[in-house]
Amino acid sequence: MCRQCGAHFSPSEPRRRPAVVPRQSSVPERTGSVPQGGAKPTSHVEALQQTVPSLMRRLDSFWKPNRSTVVECFECKRKQEVSGAASSTICPGCSAHIDMRDYKVSTTFSRSIRTTGDVHITSKGDLSSSSVRCRRAIVEGRLRGNLHASERAIIDFSGKCPARLFAQEMVIEKRRDVQFFRRVRVGNIEVRGRMSGEIIAEGCVTIRKHGVLEGNVTAKAINVEKGGAFSGSLVIGKAQLQQAELLPAEAPAEKKVAPVPLAQALPAT
Repeated sequence: MCRQCGAHFSPSEPRRRPAVVPRQSSVPERTGSVPQGGAKPTSHVEALQQTVPSLMRRLDSFWKPNRSTVVECFECKRKQEVSGAASSTICPGCSAHIDMRDYKVSTTFSRSIRTTGDVHITSKGDLSSSSVRCRRAIVEGRLRGNLHASERAIIDFSGKCPARLFAQEMVIEKRRDVQFFRRVRVGNIEVRGRMSGEIIAEGCVTIRKHGVLEGNVTAKAINVEKGGAFSGSLVIGKAQLQQAELLPAEAPAEKKVAPVPLAQALPAT
């Protein structure tokens, strides 16, 4: 949606290119015999001018599929197609602002982030925001708060993590030792290093070679490769625990009925 006139347009529509006027070269053309038919021999400048438009068309067709992306509104969950070069857009349904920028945290940062782009926390970064929503996340520094990645989250640091993580896919990189104090909710998780904590996965938990997982796991499936190790409690086949499953079932209380007194025989007179 255009912010000035309010008109709608498709970002995937090819733009009209202005007509290219060939520049006149000061290099004199080569003299030689004129071929049959009266056509003049083509110079190197004219041949280059004929090659450049065809090369641009090839590059245009090659990069055209990557120019647009589909974003989802945080408020009304409506999806729309937006140019990949855009930094923000407006939802056509509820007119909410949608941030599409990528964030790189290299110092102490405590503000909330809500974007459809990526968030990269470097080794010197410290993110202590209470709410971070992004598409993909790479964590190399310190993370505190809540992080929600709609696609993938890569954990590439060693140490304690007090944050609460939600991700569709999560990867614990090699030679990393991470301790999670809060429950981790993911779709699928891949452990290549060492991890300890509680995991609730809607899909599969995969432990690669030389990977170690310690803690309670609730998932639909688990895959431990040769050389991997797992220790802790395991619940397979359920995506999440319900409070009704944690409490024992109580028998319904029986209704007490007051006893009816029996009729006594009267003495004979």
